[in-house]
Amino acid sequence: MKKFLLLLLSALPLLCTAQQLENSLLWKITGNGLKEPSYLFGTFHITCDASLSNKVKKAMDNTTQLYLEIDMTDPSLMATMMKGSIMKNGVRMSQLASTEDYEAVKKYVFTNTGTMVTMIDNFKPAIVEMMVLPKMLKCPMQSVEQELIKVCKEQQEKVYGLETIEDQMAVFDAIPYQQQMDKLIEHAKEGIESQAGEFDKMIEVYKKEDLKAIMDLVKEENTTEEGAELLDKRNKKWIPKIEAAAKVTPTFFGVGAAHLPGENGVINLLRQKGYTVEAVKQ
Repeated sequence: MKKFLLLLLSALPLLCTAQQLENSLLWKITGNGLKEPSYLFGTFHITCDASLSNKVKKAMDNTTQLYLEIDMTDPSLMATMMKGSIMKNGVRMSQLASTEDYEAVKKYVFTNTGTMVTMIDNFKPAIVEMMVLPKMLKCPMQSVEQELIKVCKEQQEKVYGLETIEDQMAVFDAIPYQQQMDKLIEHAKEGIESQAGEFDKMIEVYKKEDLKAIMDLVKEENTTEEGAELLDKRNKKWIPKIEAAAKVTPTFFGVGAAHLPGENGVINLLRQKGYTVEAVKQ
């Protein structure tokens, strides 16, 4: 359960352990021909306190553009997300569940979002999971990405994406819809209270900037297919774009914290390319 939530937040598999990483969400990228440092920062998409630390603000002062997983300032974002939320080939959630289980999902989603499942019956179940996530907070929802964008705009700098929203939404076509639906049914039967407790633990781990603990959460009950699609494959696709951007100008990269650690994490993949990636402590 913990792992699936963390993957979803990456919006969001670490089968092997790379070298031990220090506790830090902010990492400086230098070497391999870079004229000036760029920075890599692990974000948390849905939280109670998205305040940026002084070290993060300083790093943003020292860079000239912001790259997130996707360009969240794109005016077509919501329309594209809506289009990408629909299952292919006319598949519906009601076809993937027994009558009893579907009723449980209907109650769960309506109670926590006010949305009638019959109106979104053709949505990918993982997307429906994301709709419920904010209800797990005991506070008004905040987003680290939005805080980064705010600073970026104040500095009159541009925001870019390491991938398109179409790329990100397509990830959920690679995970079997039945598998997604089974998870949604499981969570509906567990209830929001049980999941909220696990969500709180994730936030605490994030606050401690403990990448090892984040990696352990992701490895727990690992499902290779989910992790490979949501983390590993995307990380590897991002590396050429990170390199290209950093070579042009000092860049601040903000991606979900679960993308940083592990053998196929962004930190290790950049190191394998010859870059020096160092934890920023203050």
